[in-house]
Amino acid sequence: MNFSKYHKVELHVHLDCSLSYDVVKKINPKITRSRYINEFIGSRCNSLNDYIKCADRAVEIMQTKEELELVTIDLFEQLKKDNVVYAEIRFAPLLHTKKGLSSAQVVKIISSITKITSKKTGIEASLILCTLRHFSSNQSMETVELVHDFKGTNVVGFDIAADEAGYPLKNHIEAFEFANRKNIFCTAHAGEALGSESILETIDKLMPTRIGHGVRSIEDPSLLERIKEKEIHLEVCYTSNIVTKVYNNYSDHPINQLYKKNISISINSDGRTISDTNLNKEYSLLSKQFKWEKENFINCNINAIKASFASNKIKNKILNLLNS
Repeated sequence: MNFSKYHKVELHVHLDCSLSYDVVKKINPKITRSRYINEFIGSRCNSLNDYIKCADRAVEIMQTKEELELVTIDLFEQLKKDNVVYAEIRFAPLLHTKKGLSSAQVVKIISSITKITSKKTGIEASLILCTLRHFSSNQSMETVELVHDFKGTNVVGFDIAADEAGYPLKNHIEAFEFANRKNIFCTAHAGEALGSESILETIDKLMPTRIGHGVRSIEDPSLLERIKEKEIHLEVCYTSNIVTKVYNNYSDHPINQLYKKNISISINSDGRTISDTNLNKEYSLLSKQFKWEKENFINCNINAIKASFASNKIKNKILNLLNS
């Protein structure tokens, strides 16, 4: 099957985990392909922490207006090759302030270039701002307040990412309470490095409408029922979960079980560079491993756009494309 012909929706892609060799070479002309492979691709990952270290190298070269613009344009080129028609791109603005930009300037730069490149490519795109597990409560509040400050732009949601196993949720509850009071759409990484109990805690304390990953919900049937009842969407990242050793091989991954249980799921790349993947690859893997056909992929994409943080106008536009 030629998966590049399929219209696709991507809800879970990290800007700082998706730098192509070409864009890294533009920013740092001295880098060789072998060094790029060693430093930016996570083939040697043994855990989520190893995965995050690869992202740290990318963040180092995403500190100026020009660098942020180049990286954003580069991601759109990758999305175009996958025939993505709607994407939600996420990043942590506070990570890009090491050379003098304020967090608000970072958001403005990425928001502006996203709007321009979205128009050029025809890809509808929105932005999700991330707090990180190791951030202080003040840093979390700063991030969610940025989402609120940019309300009405292409900044549409709030997320928490990074080391799920190493840091508790307590520093971030206030920020998510603020988000819920202000009707800010929320997603949250959970059920990746930790099991189903982490997902349950995240739902109880943060009240997101989506969970990033969430695959270990399969370990608790009562949690699955709750996810279905509350219509919580799972942003599934198939290859990423193999790279971070959540599962040892593709056949062990529960994506097919979740699909068969009628859980709302989408197919996502997570970190395109670190996972060395794209959506065309993900679709091919799912087709080979679980004999998924066009109907399976269309259903996941319909789930994705319905669970997206897009406006109703954009949702209807994408739904028409998916059903055409």
